[in-house]
Amino acid sequence: MFRIRRVFDGVLPRDARTVEQVQALLRERFPGVEEKEIRQIPAMLRDPLHHRFRAVLFVAESADKLAGFALMLHVPDVGFCWLDYVAAQPGSAGRGVGAALYDRVREEARFLGGIGLFFESLPADPEFCKDVSLRKENRARLRFYERFGVRIVANTKYETPLIDEPAPCPPHLLFDPYTAKKPLGRKDAQQVVRAILERKYGGRCPEGYVDMVADSFRDDPVRLAEPRYATPAPPPAAQVSPQIALTVNDRHEIHHVRERGYVESPARIDAILKKIEPSGLFEHLRVQGYPLRHVTAVHDPGMVGYFRAVCARLGEKEAVYPYVFPIRNQARPPRELPRRAGYYVIDTFTPLSRNAFLAARGAVNCALTAADSLLDGQRLAYALVRPPGHHAERRAFGGFCYLNSTAVAANHLSEFGKVAVLDVDYHHGNGTQDIFYERADVLTISIHGHPNGAYPYFSGFASERGEGQGRGFNMNLPLPDGVDGEAYRTVLAKALKRLARFGPRFLVIALGLDTAKGDPTGTWRLTPTDFEKNGRMLGRLCLPTLVVQEGGYRTSSLGPNALAFFRGLSEGTRERTRNMECAE
Repeated sequence: MFRIRRVFDGVLPRDARTVEQVQALLRERFPGVEEKEIRQIPAMLRDPLHHRFRAVLFVAESADKLAGFALMLHVPDVGFCWLDYVAAQPGSAGRGVGAALYDRVREEARFLGGIGLFFESLPADPEFCKDVSLRKENRARLRFYERFGVRIVANTKYETPLIDEPAPCPPHLLFDPYTAKKPLGRKDAQQVVRAILERKYGGRCPEGYVDMVADSFRDDPVRLAEPRYATPAPPPAAQVSPQIALTVNDRHEIHHVRERGYVESPARIDAILKKIEPSGLFEHLRVQGYPLRHVTAVHDPGMVGYFRAVCARLGEKEAVYPYVFPIRNQARPPRELPRRAGYYVIDTFTPLSRNAFLAARGAVNCALTAADSLLDGQRLAYALVRPPGHHAERRAFGGFCYLNSTAVAANHLSEFGKVAVLDVDYHHGNGTQDIFYERADVLTISIHGHPNGAYPYFSGFASERGEGQGRGFNMNLPLPDGVDGEAYRTVLAKALKRLARFGPRFLVIALGLDTAKGDPTGTWRLTPTDFEKNGRMLGRLCLPTLVVQEGGYRTSSLGPNALAFFRGLSEGTRERTRNMECAE
């Protein structure tokens, strides 16, 4: 078994090692490739504008070992894709690695649109290739591509050698009709040929060579040779490729406060899943277990230890509600665990139950699994969790929140680069602010209802900007009641400008759907159209993005609003990618 993922820039340690493995395999499978070209792959990934095309690298991996790769070049100013190399490890024949990689390449080319996907392949015809052993290998390669419906571009001088001396095997130009929305026109083909010969082969082309080859395209539409080596299979049905890794706290139901009016219920997760799963945008990931040190890295170990211990001692139907709070003396917690609850909690409606710790720990594991998918090369990830977490501070919990999954994931990602946390829940993310308030490597921004009238009431004011090294790295944008989508986007744009100045490596979004019209805990009026527009704005940042579910309590609108947000997020990311505007 193997999986295919995209490597965006080779900056993260794992990706850097993968790129080195790709370079080694390229040397082995294509010994004629110049070392200079091999060495420039990392630069091609990081700086597309310098090379006048954007490199798209897909790798097939089995047990974290490279099974194969495909390197495609996207040329947006002309509007086509070029398959540079596709290769599998020796001995992997029959495993379908090459076919899976090519399928992924043509899927990406089809999405990017334009003229279509082109590449070269050496000929199997004695007219062009005199070496019998090479012809056999070339025939196998052409057979492979013809099964996909790929065709040789015929009746041109593309096979003319670059130099006067006869070349042993000048390549054919190949075109994959599946990736194009219309037949290949002569002018389009000429543009493609000029771009490839000038940008890829540049100094190797003799004077007049590019014009000669381009002018040799006379047919309109361009003539494509009939398949000679294989019978093409029917093209696959068009489908939406999963773009967002999804982790779900599948044991969240064990935490259920069955009191009338308690809105943080298991139905929230089911309502979202029911709507987003049929969209085809999401790919489920298996949730991994993580050591508790990830939690105690952001939460006071005393609080975590208490939370774990008190939950373990409670019976199936028991619950502890805090009712005594240490305003005068915070240094001496009560000896009895039930009475000690108020020492670590900020309100009276976040009860401790037998399963609260287990459910909160499961939510943390979901967020960490989704965060690690970004480190593995995923661009977008969604941790659909409950209980929520953004009200949980370093040494206190509340607001339905026990452990701050958003902060735990952000802290984990901060080991690999700067992180921006954007909280778009209706309620201020006081816990995330508290945890990162003195840090400059994690920027925290929260757009929320004004604390004069919205929970948690005692934090979220614009004057709270961070302390010590974190001074200036906390931004609160409190808003009044009745905010609509247009007013919200004006403030969101302000937040994104601050985020851009920070220049994060990762973006973590604390997603609250309680900003929606009719939510029982909020006063704003956002609609599905607004959520889609907000998601598109965030997607256009082109950052590896983790979304962690926080609030949202109007069950009937949760699914439509979540789906609209993620459609916008995905499309915003892909729009910028299509136009080569992402800093990859």
